Amino acid sequence: METQTAKLHYLRIAPRKVRSVGDLIKGLSANEAEAQLLLQRRRPAKALLKLLRSAVANAAANKRWDTGHLYVASVRVDQGPMLKRHLPRARGSASPIQKKMSHVTLVLGLNETLMPKYKIVVKKKAKLPPGEGRPGKRGPQAAKPEREKRPDRPHGFFKRMFNPKSRASK
Repeated sequence: METQTAKLHYLRIAPRKVRSVGDLIKGLSANEAEAQLLLQRRRPAKALLKLLRSAVANAAANKRWDTGHLYVASVRVDQGPMLKRHLPRARGSASPIQKKMSHVTLVLGLNETLMPKYKIVVKKKAKLPPGEGRPGKRGPQAAKPEREKRPDRPHGFFKRMFNPKSRASK
């Protein structure tokens, strides 16, 4: 069986947290795994998505594989080195803090019978024409439309709070 391996070393997230996200994509096609990681709100998902996209791009460029037939064969998360720190506590004692790191190995496999269910399209950011930018310190100021003021209704917090008509209705 042909495989493509991608590795990520020294990821500053605990292995236990990365494993839980990595187990979600194990066995899925590359497109489905990418979609699953895009919808995850957990922090390891961003790093795993970057690693998955790198592995798919390498398989397409180096081995000339069709990206629609790739699937995630395995995801292995090992513990890397640990930064050991201390937190000062009462009566001169200290509590240890372990800042753990992960080493992630992602293996893609090629399955010719796998048919892609859908394709993920990432929209490119379009540049705005000159003169049309967000208002800010560096760009040209966009003209804001004037708001239509209504004389029949009080404006602002203080006018609402101290208006006798608005207090009577409550």
